[in-house]
Amino acid sequence: MADIYTAKDFKHLLGLPGFSDTMLTNHFTLYEGYVKNTNLLMEKLDTLEASTPEYYELRRRLGWEFDGMRMHELYFANMTKENQSFSADSVLGKKVVATWGSFDAWKESFSKLGTIRGIGWVVLLEDNATKELFHAWIGDHHEGHMVDTTMLLAMDCWEHAYITDYGIKRADYIASFIPTIDWTVVEKRLGTK
Repeated sequence: MADIYTAKDFKHLLGLPGFSDTMLTNHFTLYEGYVKNTNLLMEKLDTLEASTPEYYELRRRLGWEFDGMRMHELYFANMTKENQSFSADSVLGKKVVATWGSFDAWKESFSKLGTIRGIGWVVLLEDNATKELFHAWIGDHHEGHMVDTTMLLAMDCWEHAYITDYGIKRADYIASFIPTIDWTVVEKRLGTK
């Protein structure tokens, strides 16, 4: 069986301010592992009888690998080397200001959530039913996803995303991440469902 998923190339992010090429290259390699393992698990699951303990355990593992793949794709895709500022006049900007009062208040809320102890992700979500925006913490890759939402922005808060350059200073990593946000990409994710 051929691989279903192919790792995306994010090497255009090399040279990203605040992120060493070593850290980014290591992170790309880790992401490629999620793609590889997703393909391996899907292939293996096709060969197993559905009522076996092995099948059930691999099916559970697939969610972790698949979500690790997709979370990294969202994360890398919402970063840019281009100097891009947040626009309060854009569709997304108006929603952010209506929800948090200002970009600075949004940034403070997003950043504070990123300093939560433990591993995971900080995400900006749009509720598909109400179109409201809110932040959430996703533990691991597969725990804490909010049903019927669209993920607009993802920030990796696992140690591999920052420890090479920032040691244990996650707040410094977050401060470097915010200016790399590609607001055009984030806005395009609005209302996609």
